[in-house]
Amino acid sequence: MRVGRPIPAPPQPVCDYCGAKVILARAGEDGYPYLEGHGPVWICVPCQAWIGVRARSKHNTPLGRLANAALRERKSQLHDALEPLVAAKMRRDGVNAFEARGKAMKWLIASLGMDVATPSIHALSLDQCDEAIRYIAEFQASRRPDPSA
Repeated sequence: MRVGRPIPAPPQPVCDYCGAKVILARAGEDGYPYLEGHGPVWICVPCQAWIGVRARSKHNTPLGRLANAALRERKSQLHDALEPLVAAKMRRDGVNAFEARGKAMKWLIASLGMDVATPSIHALSLDQCDEAIRYIAEFQASRRPDPSA
């Protein structure tokens, strides 16, 4: 039981694209973007931009920034680019996938010098995703043996 002043609920998110207040949608409700239940999402229906909610959050805290179709696609590409590094970390250090992904994101954000509050793909912008994908490609290319040698 918490003693002291109550913690105020976080403000309702606004859309990064049009500035309108977004709505909280659950499976089966109008505007819900998925065919099946994937948990509640904050969504801007006109922009088709949404973000999930932190698991077990009493205040429906968003995972990060709202993402439109272009940003969702870029985040998917970033996940794909990180997977070989995650798999290598799991093999090399014997850690689980969640720990390996978390360490990969911390490494990536620190390497790029990004000012991100939480090291998560959910917090990145389109430009930051592009920069991260390029950095991973350059990093992997630098680790391959030189075929001309």
